[in-house]
Amino acid sequence: MGDINEIFGQIVFWHWWVLAVILIAIEVFAPSTVLLWPGIAAGIVGLTMLIFGDAMVWEYQVLLFAVLSVVSLVGWRYYARSRVTPADETTLNRRGQQYVGRVLTLEEPIVNGQGRATVDDSTWLVSGPDMDAGSRVRVVDVDAATLRVEPT
Repeated sequence: MGDINEIFGQIVFWHWWVLAVILIAIEVFAPSTVLLWPGIAAGIVGLTMLIFGDAMVWEYQVLLFAVLSVVSLVGWRYYARSRVTPADETTLNRRGQQYVGRVLTLEEPIVNGQGRATVDDSTWLVSGPDMDAGSRVRVVDVDAATLRVEPT
């Protein structure tokens, strides 16, 4: 088995670029932005090797790769956290909540407290006081998959 300096001493710029492509390709299939930054760091080390050639021994290459990876990852995390804007109240996974306050037209009359209304491209069950089809109603609440309405 060869000496470690012999093995790592043969690293050239394109080895770093291959590592960059591999890391970024893994990132594409497992999106988390964790491997993106070491991939970019490997690309930068490869570019540095192309510019400076044999002037950088492998120890400095690995050191530069490690420093760039950590600094870019930490920098990205800091940047991303500073840009987070929490929503006051999200309706994600509560589709009916986004309709509260909207005015709809009844497709079917509300009889015995139950009817139907079309909202955008879907039909919803509605509950409220009895009204004729074509009446305008306002959504005031959501109960499971039923919109609670009142006359406008």
